[in-house]
Order: sequence, then C-alpha cells, then structure tokens
Amino acid sequence: MATRPRRSPSADTATASPGVPEDDAVSVEQRLYTSITSALLQGRLRPGAQLVERDLAAAFGCTRGALRKVLARLGFEGKLVLEANRGAFVPSPSEEDIRQVYRARQIVEAGIVAALCGALSAQHRRRLRAHVRSEENAARAGAIDESVRLAGQFHVLLTELAGGTELLGLVGQLVAKTELYKALFDPSKGSTCSADEHLRIIEALDAGDLQTALTAMREHLAELEARVIAQVRQSAADEDIGAVFRG
Repeated sequence: MATRPRRSPSADTATASPGVPEDDAVSVEQRLYTSITSALLQGRLRPGAQLVERDLAAAFGCTRGALRKVLARLGFEGKLVLEANRGAFVPSPSEEDIRQVYRARQIVEAGIVAALCGALSAQHRRRLRAHVRSEENAARAGAIDESVRLAGQFHVLLTELAGGTELLGLVGQLVAKTELYKALFDPSKGSTCSADEHLRIIEALDAGDLQTALTAMREHLAELEARVIAQVRQSAADEDIGAVFRG
C-alpha cells in the first residue's frame, strides 16, 4: 500500500489562524484591503502618513497577522511603502517619481496600442464599449472609488486583450501607482481618466488608424500626468505659504 505523504505542519494554518475558519479569515483580509484602498483612493490618507498596526488592528477588530498580510499586498501593489522596523506609510512621491511612472506607462501602453490596432474582434469591441459605459455610469452616480477603479481597469483590459499576459502584473502596478498619485494630490475631483478619451482610443483601434490611436493614448496619459504634477506643485506652494505664517 502506498504511503500517504505527510502534510507540512503549516499547511492547515497558512491562510487562517487556529480556530478561525479559512473563509472567515479571507473575508476579514478582503474587508481590510477594501477599506484601506478606499481610504487611499478617496484621498483620506495623506502622503507620508503612517498606518500604525496597533491602531488599525483595534479599529478593524482583527489580528495583526491578518493586517500584515493586507499591508504586504498593498505594498506589493505600490499603494503603500513598507519600511523595515518602521511600518507602513502612505507614499510621498516626488515630482520625478511621478514622471518616471507615467513615462513607463507611455512606453508600455504604446506597444499595447500597436498590438491591438486593427486587430479588435467583435468580442473585444463589445467588452471595451461595455467597460466605457460602466465608467460613464459610475461618473454620473458620483461613485469616486468605482470611477477610479474602472478608469484604471480600462488600461489593464487593453493589456489583456492584446494577449499581454506577462505584462498584466506590470501594467496593473503602474496603473495602481498613477491612480494613487491622483487620489493623493487631487482627491476632490475623483478620476480625471475620461471615458470620452477611452472611447476615442477604442475608435482609433477599431479603425486600424495606428497614428491616431498612439496620439490618443499619448495625449491621454500626458494630460493625466500634467494634472497630477500641477497639483503636486500647488501642494508644495501651499505648504511653503503655511510655513511662512507659522514662523
């Protein structure tokens, strides 16, 4: 009779604490992730703010173990900065940091546009147009969280349709960073990633007009970058004025 392989001592506890059903542990982590992400995208957490584990665990009524998993995930996505022996912090990017991320998006997404141009199937067109309708509905409803998520997801969807499986993680991280930059420095206006601009990109791709499609994507990303940079500079100016009067 074949010997049944022994399970690792940690196999049954990898995703849940002793006495806590695995589904409950996952739901707690998802609630934490959703709540912290929402606070970030609504601009309720300011650049450089520290997320203190003790305070968060008390606020959510959860274990520090569950919280650390969520903080690690947010750190991997670029939504938080994790510093050894110090904790988790809301990113405080410089103007150059922001420019570098948008530059990376320009380069990567130009290739995605080129791959899709003139190659949209009927199913691709339906999915893209349905997505834009969802963006429009969220904007009309004033659902900031959903607007931001859908605006970024449009670019991830383009990557998926282009067959860029290996790029999905990279594009997802770049998009998450730029979504966060917008929220940190211009939270009152929600997402400025316009559904109309997305529709222009779709139409150019569908027509097989590569130059127009590339121009539409380049201008779209450049405008987003310019708006965020303007807000970064305004924030810096406001801080300087405040320092003068406090002095």
